[in-house]
Amino acid sequence: MTPQREVRAVYDDQTIRVYQAYNDAIADAALSAGTFVAPFKRSRMTWIKPSFLWMMYRSGWARKDADQHRILALDISRTGFEWALRNSCLSDAASRLGAAEARRLMDASPVRVQWDPERDLHHNPLEHRSIQIGLSGEAVDRYVDDWISAVGDVTSVAHEIGAAVERREFELATSLLPQERLYPLPGEIAARLASDQGDTDA
Repeated sequence: MTPQREVRAVYDDQTIRVYQAYNDAIADAALSAGTFVAPFKRSRMTWIKPSFLWMMYRSGWARKDADQHRILALDISRTGFEWALRNSCLSDAASRLGAAEARRLMDASPVRVQWDPERDLHHNPLEHRSIQIGLSGEAVDRYVDDWISAVGDVTSVAHEIGAAVERREFELATSLLPQERLYPLPGEIAARLASDQGDTDA
């Protein structure tokens, strides 16, 4: 059985890939600049997702929402990604720590982490979970100014996989998915995230 809380992603020695969905104006500006610029708003919390299938569930294969129908794949530095996790607070902290302590942690943390059920090709929930990372304040500035090294548009890939699923060509659809693998979380980060990975320092 797959452990319930693990970080899986496309990554190499320097970067890890995350996904976001935006409208045409924000997506085109980001693709042109190589990072987020206006009309992207730094004042809002922005959520990044390493799981392609969770992004597909959220966006309905990039067809669900007119304001989020462009899927961007962003390669960000692993050091930045791990900074975010080290400076995060779990969204369900109140259930574990009590309301007062949870509020103190949330006020001190520019990053929220939540674990949502991973999805299959049919958007059905799986027993194991996928990490979602919400960036605000200092974390957004670091993300936009320092962490992003490449911005790609994978909307057409989303459409192609979604069409294959609709045709019941599941082998083809699976072959087109990004090859995500277990990300090696440092032990103190795994503990902070209540992850099941244990100490997986690379």
